[in-house]
Amino acid sequence: MESAEQTMINNIKIKFGKSLEEWIKIVNKEKLTKHSEILKFLKVKHGFTHGYANLVSMKAREADAGSVENQDDLIIDQYKGKENLKPIYDKIISEILKFGNNIEIAPKKAAVSLRRKRQFALVQPSTKTRVDLGLKLNDKPIAGKLEGSGPFGIMCTHRVKIADQKILIKM
Repeated sequence: MESAEQTMINNIKIKFGKSLEEWIKIVNKEKLTKHSEILKFLKVKHGFTHGYANLVSMKAREADAGSVENQDDLIIDQYKGKENLKPIYDKIISEILKFGNNIEIAPKKAAVSLRRKRQFALVQPSTKTRVDLGLKLNDKPIAGKLEGSGPFGIMCTHRVKIADQKILIKM
């Protein structure tokens, strides 16, 4: 069974007239470097949906796990200068993996995406003192530790700020 990403790569030419490699060249020719700039360019100028625009942006900027040889390097880089937060990340991952063996851990440059068929969580060392856990919880009210998604935008519906590993002991 092929991954969702591979399915999108296989379908991009059918949906948008060019292969992934061709779209990457187009983005690079425009000299766009920011994720938001690339998304806007592809959506507005070329009619891309968010998912496909995101795929092209990640590949063009080599910001996804598939663009690096060792995915662990992405995680190591995320926690450089924030090594005190790595145990929080490790605890979150170990608890989430208890949900089943079909969880995909997909490191990016700035965060780690957690997926089954779709992304349901995002782990990001947002500051030197805090890890943000983004969650996709449709129809769940914002209350208590469940804040609005903040910088995660539409990628998540909620965010939990974790500054102390003690909060994870109850997990």
